[in-house]
Amino acid sequence: MGESTVTTSLEGREQAVPAPVTAAQRPGPLQRLRTARRPRLWFEILLIAVSYWTYSLIRNAVPEQRAEALRNADWIWRMEQHLGIAVEESVNHGVNAVTWLIVGMNYYYATLHFVLTLTVLVWLYRAHPGRYGAARTALFATTAVALVGYYLYPLAPPRLMNGNDFIDTVVVHQTWGSMASGDLKNMSNQYAAMPSMHIGWSLWCGLTIFTLAKLPWVRILGLLYPTATLIVIVATANHFWLDAVGGMICLAFGYAVTRTWSGAFPHALPRQPAPRQAAPRQPAPRP
Repeated sequence: MGESTVTTSLEGREQAVPAPVTAAQRPGPLQRLRTARRPRLWFEILLIAVSYWTYSLIRNAVPEQRAEALRNADWIWRMEQHLGIAVEESVNHGVNAVTWLIVGMNYYYATLHFVLTLTVLVWLYRAHPGRYGAARTALFATTAVALVGYYLYPLAPPRLMNGNDFIDTVVVHQTWGSMASGDLKNMSNQYAAMPSMHIGWSLWCGLTIFTLAKLPWVRILGLLYPTATLIVIVATANHFWLDAVGGMICLAFGYAVTRTWSGAFPHALPRQPAPRQAAPRQPAPRP
């Protein structure tokens, strides 16, 4: 991105003068869009707020097809039993027996995926501005494709299934925060369990921390976060194991979009954004 120079003579001394940037050297509009730039704080705050509002609006506008969602839940449960991984009910009952643990998991489920995702975005903005845009694009693309899943494959969470003994831990322990149970359930689509964005977002956070953090223990915590989230979504009976697989597939799509657009995964991009191209200089008029 550096400018080439030409050498001129001035009163017996040589000077390096930046060569003018010609029209042929200037990047085109698409290339300028794909080049990482330093993010603008006001724009990012507005973009995140509008994007989350749009996501919530669309997610909750998807028709709550209860009968189909319950049929799909029964199919998922039978499939997991066939695969030998249908342990959600045992995990749900086992963790529910430890009151302090399940209450903590209820609050974890309700809050941490918002808090930590925003924290990682702020950290990227401040410490890795050259990688921020690509990482944010991966997160947004992941969330966008999840909306397609909610529309095409309505799915009831285990706690809403008929004929099973799953425990709705928010109702039983009367904890606050989950928009999937209790007093807030009418504000959220109850049959949008596939894919799990708790897993999609937490795995995005975990991979971002693991690939960019310097301290080894922080990188390990990054990997433990989506692992803990997986246990939480199952223990609270909000998701099946296979919902988590759906979230991972959405994240893979999000990273593929970023790789195609930016030419590299976020961690492989420069930490600092490229400097802006200098404007062409007009030649000085001859005397």
